[in-house]
Amino acid sequence: MADSPQHVAIIMDGNGRWARSRGMPRVAGHRASVKVVRKIVEECGERKVRYLTLFAFSSENWRRPADEVGVLMGLFLDALVREVADLHRNQVRLRFIGDRESLGPELKQRMRDAETLTALNPGLGLMVAVAYGGRWDVTQACRSLAAEAAAGRLDAAQITEEQIGARLALAGIPDPDLLIRTGGEQRISNFLLWNLAYTELYFTDALWPEFSPAHLQAAFDYFGQRERRFGRTSAQIASKADA
Repeated sequence: MADSPQHVAIIMDGNGRWARSRGMPRVAGHRASVKVVRKIVEECGERKVRYLTLFAFSSENWRRPADEVGVLMGLFLDALVREVADLHRNQVRLRFIGDRESLGPELKQRMRDAETLTALNPGLGLMVAVAYGGRWDVTQACRSLAAEAAAGRLDAAQITEEQIGARLALAGIPDPDLLIRTGGEQRISNFLLWNLAYTELYFTDALWPEFSPAHLQAAFDYFGQRERRFGRTSAQIASKADA
């Protein structure tokens, strides 16, 4: 059976539905979600998870109503202002992945400042995906390789998976062991398309503002029952364990 996951990725879904079920505007769900993020980051740190990647805002979320997008960006900026000092104090290393060119200048500067402040911290590596899409991620990696090939620095026929991986947003970080999606949907919604190739997928009906350490434990229990073969047979896994 699998050990505890070292890299956990989460699609935080269900904020709007949580708010609507309580007769509140969707924005109330997004505000409630910030408290849950704080709680789950702390929980993962206590559990010695090495990396946590959170899907905060997808490239497709720009299609939402402009007022909701504006509120989301404002909440994100406010959270950065409020939370970074605590993250730094708790030795969390913060990194943002996504298309920053689509973001406003103040937000981009706050993101850079937060990354610089926490860059040498030895604790949990927290990756926050903002304006991120898996297809965008693979496309920008391919563009980088194509430019090198066009400049004569790379033989296109010799491009490897490792070279592609080195140009993706999560370069230098092991692929997620476990993906958790809240809110009841069972799809990955253009998240980390390359990196989720052998990730265990866990779906829960709990809406993100309801997600608790107990829900996280249930996901970890599920992961612990999985046999991670990576293309090998069960017999091969067993013989390796006995060696």
